Amino acid sequence: MQEHPFAVFIRILGRGKKGSRSLTQTEAREAMRMVLAGEVEKEQLGAFLMLIRVKEESPEELAGFVQAARDSLPSSQTRVSVTIDWPCYAGKRRHLPWFILAALLLAGQGKRILMHGIRGNKDDRVYAEDAIRALGLPVCGHLDEAAEQLDLCQFAFIPLQVLSSPLQKIIELRQLLGLRSPVNTLLRMLNPLAAPYTVQGIFHPGYLQIHQAAGKLLEQPHMIVFRGEGGEGERNPDASCQVLSLHQGEEEACDWQPFFERRHSRPEQLDVDCLASLWRGQHDDEYGRAAVIATTALILRLLQPGKDILTAESEAKVLWQQRDTGILSG
Repeated sequence: MQEHPFAVFIRILGRGKKGSRSLTQTEAREAMRMVLAGEVEKEQLGAFLMLIRVKEESPEELAGFVQAARDSLPSSQTRVSVTIDWPCYAGKRRHLPWFILAALLLAGQGKRILMHGIRGNKDDRVYAEDAIRALGLPVCGHLDEAAEQLDLCQFAFIPLQVLSSPLQKIIELRQLLGLRSPVNTLLRMLNPLAAPYTVQGIFHPGYLQIHQAAGKLLEQPHMIVFRGEGGEGERNPDASCQVLSLHQGEEEACDWQPFFERRHSRPEQLDVDCLASLWRGQHDDEYGRAAVIATTALILRLLQPGKDILTAESEAKVLWQQRDTGILSG
């Protein structure tokens, strides 16, 4: 029996401590191309994903995977103009996804924002799609609808299933394999519409440098990556936050201080309706309000790298005070 063409990649990764190595960027791109094109047997896919998972992705592997994923997307997607790409794939377990209100604040300033994510199957989490629907905003069923929403209100959310069903199917393997895969990582860097600015919230701090280095390999003009609350692109106002950034090839690390001396208690339950009521001023939530402002400040500094941190936070507070509460009527 002739060896399968994909076997070479499994052999590179699985030869043991002394014989194995990471894939080059070119090898990683070809391997993921074959995966997304359906040219890999299911046994090979499981072995490949778990070998990468155990050793963790190198920046070169991550960059190659992202390139292949982008190559697999319809070319028409690049015709839609976006300022900020904001992936949201983790779901929130401890707090509501307040970052969506931060995105609405920035959209109100004319920043065209694309969010993309999944509707996970963990009942103890609130996913971005849940919150989008609760806010009365559309979940786009195709790219043309996303383009219309971006023109209408500078904000659009599109599920991964719409962007790429092959990537969606690999994400769903987590229920079978019991572990996340490299696709969970690459989706935060997918940037399907080639936005010049990207926001990447992650959960594991060890991946900060990997994302930053991969962004440089991909020649991403501007990006930030930080340990976001719950693994989403949201700054926790109760904790200090290290933010790694990339601006035209220049790397930077910056520490943001917490808003409060004492941490807030975790709410007993997560009610997505609280997002809209906070926005409308119908009730106040100190933590939620601070999370929106803190996250907005991060993005303001992403958009203007030389901006002083305190200035960014002050400007974010003004944006919150001046928000258009009527856009979430109902």
